Amino acid sequence: MEEEKNVCASESAVTGSRDVWSSEPSLASSADHLVVMVNGILGSQTDWKYAAEKFVKELPDKVFVHCSERNVSMLTLDGVDVMGERLAQEVLQVIQNKPNMRKISFVAHSVGGLVARYAIGRLYRPPEKGNMEDSVNEESKEGSIPTIGGLEAMNFITVATPHLGSRGNKQVPFLFGVPAFEKVASCVIHLIFRRTGRHLFLTDYDEGKPPLLERMIEDSNDLYFMSALRAFKRRFAYSNVDYDHIVGWRTSSIRRQSELANWKDTINEKYPHIVYEEHCKACDAEQCDITEDNSSDKIEEELVTGLSRVSWEKVDVTFRNSKYRFAAHSVIQVKDQITHIEGADVIQHMIDHFIV
Repeated sequence: MEEEKNVCASESAVTGSRDVWSSEPSLASSADHLVVMVNGILGSQTDWKYAAEKFVKELPDKVFVHCSERNVSMLTLDGVDVMGERLAQEVLQVIQNKPNMRKISFVAHSVGGLVARYAIGRLYRPPEKGNMEDSVNEESKEGSIPTIGGLEAMNFITVATPHLGSRGNKQVPFLFGVPAFEKVASCVIHLIFRRTGRHLFLTDYDEGKPPLLERMIEDSNDLYFMSALRAFKRRFAYSNVDYDHIVGWRTSSIRRQSELANWKDTINEKYPHIVYEEHCKACDAEQCDITEDNSSDKIEEELVTGLSRVSWEKVDVTFRNSKYRFAAHSVIQVKDQITHIEGADVIQHMIDHFIV
């Protein structure tokens, strides 16, 4: 176990999991909010090290942070569903080991956001009137509210997550929006990123089923994808507006091309890299009718429409004036505490808007 500046952290020699909590026993004992941080493709549990410690320093008596370890390195190529199942089991184990937890939030980077969306679909427990089995605590509206693994759902935060997939339409910026490049990529991506690549490029038609990302905008059988998202009090989508050559602005902000914000360089001393914030209310079935947009295909339009049935707080970020702007995909989460530290204001924004 390591201790630094009022923060304790432990890494399991067996699983590699990383937990962070306050070094002050009286504060740590009162923390009842589990924050699960999920890494992106080819990432690891240390990717969120800066953010995890910052959350605990700012909210020492509120949160216990668990940096997921079940989907690291090459395991992130196994597919969104396989990773989602592993994450769900990991979260249940953490909850079992920390019986004082009453609330739960997720903070996920890149593909980790899709994995987290899948996992909460598995962990969702619908409200059961008169059934106290899934109670959070005796004072809460036990049995009358849905839960995630038996805990009250609070914040669901994604950071540079390809919610609409990575299929064409300039969703992967390093392909330069050239249709021929995008077409070739969709055909060979599985050779590089295996099953996860097929999910991202929506080329998975397992057993005649629609692509997984399309299935994840509906509840089905025992996977309550949308009900789980709706259970959270707040949902955030942080997006890089430029210089993210892995995940495009539109797919990470869940917008059509025509909906992308007209932002200008702003002077915000507290959050210098945040250029636009938008609260998008949930729309009902009639309001969410599929809209014709020449810049998007049918499946992408269905994804935007489906995900818009819950409210989102969208936060647009730019590092265009940064020395490390070409690493924006990593800077936005402060993956490295030295070279990516300019993303610290984004982490601070998350904490300042975090419901505890």
